Amino acid sequence: MNLDSKIKYIVYCRKSSEPDERQALSIDSQKSEAVRLIERLGIDDSQIIKPFIEESHSAKIADTRPQFKKMIEMIANKEAGGIVCWLPDRLSRNAIDAGRIIDLMDKNLLTQIATTSQTFSNTPNDKFLFNILCSQAKLENDNRAINAKRGMRTKAEMGWFPAPAPLGYINEIGQLKG
Repeated sequence: MNLDSKIKYIVYCRKSSEPDERQALSIDSQKSEAVRLIERLGIDDSQIIKPFIEESHSAKIADTRPQFKKMIEMIANKEAGGIVCWLPDRLSRNAIDAGRIIDLMDKNLLTQIATTSQTFSNTPNDKFLFNILCSQAKLENDNRAINAKRGMRTKAEMGWFPAPAPLGYINEIGQLKG
């Protein structure tokens, strides 16, 4: 992979603090993966803006991540032209933030996004694929909400409390006791 040696890269690591994403890699793991990726791609240490940008917020809703906003502003101000991150879903799980990233590419302010699975350049196909991967992450979030509600509704129909038993009751699977 030929990466432009003049580009400054921002390393972005994000972990949601919400329960439905507890399986996501920790920020420390993402940082380790980013360092390995930087070495593998031959990105010079002088090209990396430090410290890495770290965030512990969900990416489901636009305009809720202060560090993401900082990164977008740095790219818009031409302080960086590339992003290194674990996977595209670390950058966006909503259409607005994905659109902001693609808009920066359209304006030739963001030229590369390097992830552990692939590198996205400022080409129509790469932007399209990046958008699909972010849209897939949004679909996964939307489906989780639907599935959780369905499961809670089914449990309620079976007579289960869809939450811990009220004070004074004992939690036993499949039975209600008073």
